[in-house]
Amino acid sequence: MKFLQNVLDEKKIPKDLLLLLVISGLYFLGVALSNTFVNVFLWKHTKSFIDIGLYNLMIVIFQPLTFLVSGRLAKKIDRVIVLRFGISFLALFFISVLFLGNLARDFLLLFGILLGIGYGFFWCAFNILTFEITEPDTRDFFNGFEGILSSVGGMIGPAFAGWLISELPNDLGYKWIFALSLALFALAIFISFFINSRLAEGRFYLRRILMEKKNNPNWDDILDAHFVQGIREGTFFFIIGIWVFLTTKSEWALGKFTLIESAIMFLSYYAVSKWVKTDMRKKAILIGGLLLYGSVFLITFKLNYPLLLIYAVVTSIAYPLLTVPFTSLTFDTIGKGWKAKEMRIEYIVVRELYYNLGRIVSILLFLAVVMLFKNDETGIRYLMLVIGAGHLAIYFCLSGLPLKREKRSMKNDARHPLRDGESGSPV
Repeated sequence: MKFLQNVLDEKKIPKDLLLLLVISGLYFLGVALSNTFVNVFLWKHTKSFIDIGLYNLMIVIFQPLTFLVSGRLAKKIDRVIVLRFGISFLALFFISVLFLGNLARDFLLLFGILLGIGYGFFWCAFNILTFEITEPDTRDFFNGFEGILSSVGGMIGPAFAGWLISELPNDLGYKWIFALSLALFALAIFISFFINSRLAEGRFYLRRILMEKKNNPNWDDILDAHFVQGIREGTFFFIIGIWVFLTTKSEWALGKFTLIESAIMFLSYYAVSKWVKTDMRKKAILIGGLLLYGSVFLITFKLNYPLLLIYAVVTSIAYPLLTVPFTSLTFDTIGKGWKAKEMRIEYIVVRELYYNLGRIVSILLFLAVVMLFKNDETGIRYLMLVIGAGHLAIYFCLSGLPLKREKRSMKNDARHPLRDGESGSPV
């Protein structure tokens, strides 16, 4: 911990915050090693966009379902244990791929279910811990540095994995990287034992926080923004990597693509966390959204490796510009919400439900287009022009959201006196 504090030139960073960053770093590296190539691995065994779509659909269906289960569990047991559940299921996914990989088409839905459950447990616990461990004055730092770690993992993991897969015969390289990911997740579980226990009490009031949309317009805006974010990311998450592979016929080229993307994103995350202040958040989200939507036109009408690399550069600059202030605004809005302290888990779960609902809509549209165009890429490209506007739409969802906490006067609102941390909900 002292070493990390010296590296970050900050002595007052809490131990749990640093440990959570270390776990996120291991997670991102483990995922970056393998997840970049899982869709390619499955594509090589199925040669079907429909199969790939169904696999990813299972992920985005079971992730929110698991969020519901993990949210209830987080009200009863230590959230760090829920985090371990997530990492364990991710490890089980890679074990399954290692032993059943040659039968990929037969177990495609199983792979998606395991990964969805793993993501659900992990991200539910991770988001809750992030909300609890960080404060408003440390959230931009945490989100920015977490982005840096994901970028470092994205630089090291795919480049190494792509090279290894290209060097080894048959699927031996895939088996090695899946095994390495398994080892990294095991290390993350070990480190989680050093985080202080964090217990919650009370019942799980999911419906109440769902209904809070009607009482709190800021919360309504945040949920709408996560829905449109999911509409873009549901399909873009997997199709770009497959396109790079289909264009180049090389895992090594995909590794280099991801290396360039992550290297630029590393610098972008650092710049955003350092220079984008609270009063600049909306402007940063707008610029990031415009760049992300503009990048779609680079690969819609003509697809080749140089254009894909330009696309990677543009999105790498834009994505941190959008996500860092967006994440901070989200947690700040939750922190000001009705009974935020008692209902923080429910807020996190509802947010994830809306995000994954957007992803489900996105992949269903993808499957419909693929079946309509009979597995041809042309329809997919036009679909990208529509769903690609999701990140730009985030800005318009958040345009009425206040950037700074408004001061309330108890004397001026005697009818509905509010305690700190509560919204204007009448319930």
